[in-house]
Amino acid sequence: MKASVLVATAACGVFFLTALLLGVWKWRAMLSAPDHLAPHYVDTAHRAALLYSFACLVLIHFAELSPFAEPVNVAAVSFPLVFFAVAIATYIQLGWRDTTDNAFERRDFSTTTGVMVLSVSEIGGFAVLLAGFVLSQLG
Repeated sequence: MKASVLVATAACGVFFLTALLLGVWKWRAMLSAPDHLAPHYVDTAHRAALLYSFACLVLIHFAELSPFAEPVNVAAVSFPLVFFAVAIATYIQLGWRDTTDNAFERRDFSTTTGVMVLSVSEIGGFAVLLAGFVLSQLG
């Protein structure tokens, strides 16, 4: 198995398990809240982990089709995965504190430069894999 596929598959499993565990937290919060709603970022963390686990399947598929050297593929897969993990961890931390339902109320490094770096890394990593697909399958 290619290293890039192995990395993305492991992340897929970790993110999916995290989503399942966060689902329990969300459910418990809904049971105990007067309005039966989980804190905003508990809900967001649960959904993000679930969606990112399935996004990993897309990365796996494109990594399998990429003709690039494996170090390039590992980097292309790893950049989005690292930022998926950072996003989930951030949402968990915000949900734990339950002090806001909008982390962008305050401008700081994470809501400006951090999101810019996240965007470039996620889009750039996938763009490399997509370019590999186009070159190998359509070119």
